Amino acid sequence: MRPQSILIIGGGIGGLTAAIGLCSRGFAVTVIERDPEWSVYGVGIIQQSNVIRAMAQLGLIDEYVSTGVGFDAVEIYAPNGMRVARVPTPRLVDGYPANMGIGRRALHKLLGDRTIGAGAEVVLGVTATQIVDDGDGVDVTLSNGRRERFDLVIGADGVYSQVRELIFPEAPRPAYTGQAVWRYNLPRPADLDALHAYNGPTGVGLVPISPELMYIYVTTPEPDNPRYPREGLAAKMREKMAGCAPLIRELSEQVTDDDGVVYRPLEALLIEGPWHRGRVALLGDAVHATTPHLGQGAGMAIEDSLVLADELDRHDDVEAALTAYRDRRFDRCAYIVHSSIAICMGQIGKGPPVDNAKATHEMFDMVAKPI
Repeated sequence: MRPQSILIIGGGIGGLTAAIGLCSRGFAVTVIERDPEWSVYGVGIIQQSNVIRAMAQLGLIDEYVSTGVGFDAVEIYAPNGMRVARVPTPRLVDGYPANMGIGRRALHKLLGDRTIGAGAEVVLGVTATQIVDDGDGVDVTLSNGRRERFDLVIGADGVYSQVRELIFPEAPRPAYTGQAVWRYNLPRPADLDALHAYNGPTGVGLVPISPELMYIYVTTPEPDNPRYPREGLAAKMREKMAGCAPLIRELSEQVTDDDGVVYRPLEALLIEGPWHRGRVALLGDAVHATTPHLGQGAGMAIEDSLVLADELDRHDDVEAALTAYRDRRFDRCAYIVHSSIAICMGQIGKGPPVDNAKATHEMFDMVAKPI
């Protein structure tokens, strides 16, 4: 029987796009999010051609494009700053850009507002303390004492997913790669009309996110997985950029606010087997967390959401729907995870160097295919 009531655990990009897609198909959706402020960090995010197409399918395209900056190419640079290639990227939606740079807070507000507007109930500051699947439905106890029964539960709760640990206690844990990423917002140069990606042991990217702003990301070897204190974080990021191309060293002088630096160790995960157990399923980073080297982490979660909503709408049987969802998604997500990790390993000397221009071109060809 087609499920009627669905609980989504996690109010991030994947959870919210799932809620929007499911509400549009007539499902009753509740979203719970542990953060009572429902906040996100303030740097930017890359959204590529497949995400533009997904936003059109969700009915969000015009609002979405108005919140960021579109661009139609990726430029690849050598460590010394010499441009190696300009890779044109395909437009998948007529009349709209191939890619977007957007502030995470702007994207979060857009998706959150549309989730509520679509009719989903959003409950903040709570987690699921107990999930009991009896085969006919799922009884969920929340940390606020509320108890409710749902036809289906979706874990969209990120790389450290509690839902994954509950339904797949035997699953591998996220693996640290030996690399980390630093992010910071900076004034956007007038001539930045594409994503600029610099190769090397320290990888750098410049991404426009508004007429006035870009964000810079810097990937660095961090073999011992250190935890840097907040105080002095800007100076530490500048230090990491000291051996980069002249333009990047010049930009590093503007990295001055410790609170503006977002630092994250890079971990990866791919669940090889089923992505559901009974009436509890996973999507996004909870099941296929990737490093950011191809800019597709959020894109894969958004595509998951569309496919999951489609299969649940198409099948009367939950088991058949969830199996079909995983079958449609696995190869595509595995490609992104493995290809991104290969770039990462090449940068830190744990694998052969990867031709970024070739890898980027191949990625765009792959994500242009229907989901």
